[in-house]
Amino acid sequence: MAELKLRSKDPDSLRQIIQSALSERLHSINAGIKKTQERLQAFETKYQLSTEEFITRFNNDEFAHDFDFDEWIGESRMLTHLQKTKESIEEIDFVD
Repeated sequence: MAELKLRSKDPDSLRQIIQSALSERLHSINAGIKKTQERLQAFETKYQLSTEEFITRFNNDEFAHDFDFDEWIGESRMLTHLQKTKESIEEIDFVD
């Protein structure tokens, strides 16, 4: 676990600023996750496949190239990225 030390003339204010920024970022990420999940659901409904099944079959060359598929893969990767970022933020712990 990494530790970051910051110095400030007003450490309480600095702590509030950082906590507020992290909270806003987390809110933005949660909104992005929701929107990305909605997009994935639309693809799953349209093609009657789960994202996991689609990716497996796509990687096995079972589908011809389609721009929808590029977007579907991109949305799947984006969801993974957003979820990892969310986890990283949620794991931050302020110590004195």
